[in-house]
Amino acid sequence: MIEITCPTVDDTRAFGRRLAASLRGGDILLLKGDLGAGKTALAGGIAEGLGVEEPVVSPTFVLVRWYRGLMPFVHADVYRLGSSAEIEDLDLPDEALEGVLVVEWGDVAEQQFGDDHLLVDISVADDGTRTIALVPHGSWVTRSFEGVVA
Repeated sequence: MIEITCPTVDDTRAFGRRLAASLRGGDILLLKGDLGAGKTALAGGIAEGLGVEEPVVSPTFVLVRWYRGLMPFVHADVYRLGSSAEIEDLDLPDEALEGVLVVEWGDVAEQQFGDDHLLVDISVADDGTRTIALVPHGSWVTRSFEGVVA
């Protein structure tokens, strides 16, 4: 596990841009954190790092948003889904085979995304500082995060 401290939302976005440089097609990132933890800000930074030019907004009410950049960026939110069958129906891993899939609240359905993913756990202190823990699974265990951690 790797931990990064981000004092501001801008730092969280900047971390996302750095993380994007290490991503490849088919990667799955599952975001974990309370409401307001910065999951969408982090996803926006990842998208920027992947060359997405349009603003990234929360997919809470539409469930999935697709963006074009250097590679496809699929941003999902499974917060409102009530069952694993509903998550399966979205075929999210297949939607992002050539790109990157980032799933907000992905930790609640971690088993639906297989053994090869990066769990990104965001917690916020009382002063607003975010601690981001990267918990690699599968092929992520052997990946280098050098350059991601500033």
